[in-house]
Amino acid sequence: MDFAQINQYLTELTNHPDPLLRRLEEEARQTRFPIIGAAAGRFCYLITRLVKARTVFELGSGFGYSTLWFAKAVRDNGGGKVYHNVWDEGLSRRARQYFAEAGLSDLVEFHVGEAVAALRRAEGPFDVIFNDIDKQGYPASLPVIKEKLKVGGVLIVDNMLWQGRVLDPNDQEPTTQAIRLTTQQIFNDPDFVPTLVPIRDGLVVAMKIDE
Repeated sequence: MDFAQINQYLTELTNHPDPLLRRLEEEARQTRFPIIGAAAGRFCYLITRLVKARTVFELGSGFGYSTLWFAKAVRDNGGGKVYHNVWDEGLSRRARQYFAEAGLSDLVEFHVGEAVAALRRAEGPFDVIFNDIDKQGYPASLPVIKEKLKVGGVLIVDNMLWQGRVLDPNDQEPTTQAIRLTTQQIFNDPDFVPTLVPIRDGLVVAMKIDE
């Protein structure tokens, strides 16, 4: 059984009844728009529920697929706020429409602009921070994330296997190097308890244990 088969199996296990999520999954498939997918979405929902998060800050939110998973978790935790951040006004408008349809708009704050700058300005601290920005921006984002994440909070970083390219010593592309460096920074930081979960394209999950 190869990695693609395992991911397919996980996706099948994560069969869910939510019609809006299913529609967004189909839209992403047809347009080849990158989303975290159902297996990773369910995992993010689980982590958010486990830490009883009331505040989630997303760095890079696309048209709101991952945001929906986080918002559903925050709702089920009793309420709170999820911060949706994208560069593109069109993506933000689409996300707003989806959340109005889902009846979850009151749980989401929408921001258009550079996500790390938005996090730097945000009051914080946050219970969960999800990082899915341009991969070359990962290393520089870590100090801001660490400052804004509460002790006991969880950082989730997407695309940390990079379709297996991080394992290829001959791949020295800047994006691959940035992902390797970010992984090393998190795993070598004594203030984080990290692991790498091989769901979809790999999620690094790290709990902050000290300031």
